[in-house]
Amino acid sequence: MLSVYLRGMLISIALVSSIGMQNLFVFNSAMANRLRRAFLIASFVWLTDTALTVVAFLGMGALITHYTWLKLIILFVGGGIVFWMGYGIFKGASATSLEGAVKPLPLKEAFVSAWAVAFANPQAIIDTSVSFGAMRSTLARGEVLPFLLGILSSTFLWFFGVTLIIGVLKNRLPRRFLMWVNLISGAIVMVYGCTLVWTAIKLLL
Repeated sequence: MLSVYLRGMLISIALVSSIGMQNLFVFNSAMANRLRRAFLIASFVWLTDTALTVVAFLGMGALITHYTWLKLIILFVGGGIVFWMGYGIFKGASATSLEGAVKPLPLKEAFVSAWAVAFANPQAIIDTSVSFGAMRSTLARGEVLPFLLGILSSTFLWFFGVTLIIGVLKNRLPRRFLMWVNLISGAIVMVYGCTLVWTAIKLLL
């Protein structure tokens, strides 16, 4: 069972380490907050990622694959939300450049945002559900739990590790570093949102 657990960890770290909305959120949180508060927000992100992973293992990917209309709704609605979130990041970066300081999110907003970057991101929902759903089908009944625990352990180490590294190093970075990261990130996320909506439009054509 240890080999199954380690396989889950390796697959998960390969997926979670790519630059995505969750990682951008964790990065920005670590830059804008004291380490203890940043760890709390990282726990929000890990909790929502865990929920998405469990839902994926329960077969959400099969539903998305089977019902095209469900995929279209996820792409249209999620794409719009992703674009709006990207605009918020971009606008926040502009405000930071004018005020010269970063305003951390209130914890309630951070909690809601953590759920949004997981469940309002259609590509994450589709990719995670389909890929993990496919992996689930290759496992024997006794292998499901250790594989799932491997995935969850890996994401825990990743999100908290990124938070720790950024939290320790942030004071050595240039003052406007976060502003430029947010400007670039916001632009990328807005383009990403438009791409998701365009993907949905192409499915209709």
